[in-house]
Amino acid sequence: MNQKSINTTVALPTAQTCFLTMFRSAHGAQRARLVIESLRSFGGQLSDCPVWVFLSSPESAAFAFHDIDKVHFIPLIAEEKFRHYLFAEKVYACAQAEELAGTSVRSLVWLDSSCLIVNSPTLFDLAPSFDAAFRPVHIKNIGSPAQETPGDFWRAIYKTVGVKDIPFTVESFVDSQTLRPYYNTHCFAANPSTGLFQAWLNHFKIMISDQAFQSGPCGDELHQIFLHQAILSALLVKQLDPDRMRTLPPAYSYPLHLHQQVPPARQPRSLNDLACPVYEEVYRYPDTLNGLPVHEPLKSWLMKRMPSA
Repeated sequence: MNQKSINTTVALPTAQTCFLTMFRSAHGAQRARLVIESLRSFGGQLSDCPVWVFLSSPESAAFAFHDIDKVHFIPLIAEEKFRHYLFAEKVYACAQAEELAGTSVRSLVWLDSSCLIVNSPTLFDLAPSFDAAFRPVHIKNIGSPAQETPGDFWRAIYKTVGVKDIPFTVESFVDSQTLRPYYNTHCFAANPSTGLFQAWLNHFKIMISDQAFQSGPCGDELHQIFLHQAILSALLVKQLDPDRMRTLPPAYSYPLHLHQQVPPARQPRSLNDLACPVYEEVYRYPDTLNGLPVHEPLKSWLMKRMPSA
């Protein structure tokens, strides 16, 4: 891959929608490049939107995206005492993007480097009717069942965020559990004018610093992994009007890594029917599709860019 000088000065985009991602290694750069290429190839009316790529380490800047237009590289600014925590850099990147966004930006769209764009993801464009777009979680995991009293973990989050009432529930996609609001964070969109991401960072730092919480309800790895997700879910309840919150359909953040566990009635006919699927770990074609069919022209595109088993 050819090198180029990295543009670390972001010119505020005039586009209404701006995409965000990040990486911290050579492998991460390859994955980030793939999701950006997929946006440019299959993103439809959003394919030409600016992409802000946050760099968590200086050496990661050596991996070039010289042939992709409107990609801006931004050194991640994160406090050392917090950045070691699981997914802290993601939270910092979103808050930093919110600060950089100009008044013309209505949709900041986060894409994990494990995402793919396979059709125009038009529902990420929030204007004028929505302030956020999120997909409920795939599985219950650490979620709070609606029919049960919230446990210590969720009670602590609700107290810190200031949530006193839970006006609605969500259903996890794969295992069909009715939960208090709990959202997936592989891909999502928010209007920067809401201040949602800065609030996310502020409360995340508070809960990381709470030693009693960290050694108690959040003392195991699973709760630490999903703490960022739980806090953001609580903030969506606290800060946003439910009528201005778009619930994304299954075509967004469809879990390729869980495809075999998805009830048959909820499985898509092919990868081509989705908008923004997500995979986990290393992408290897066609193994990562877990038996989901793929048709042209997407099939040839993937075969050209994906390592084969």
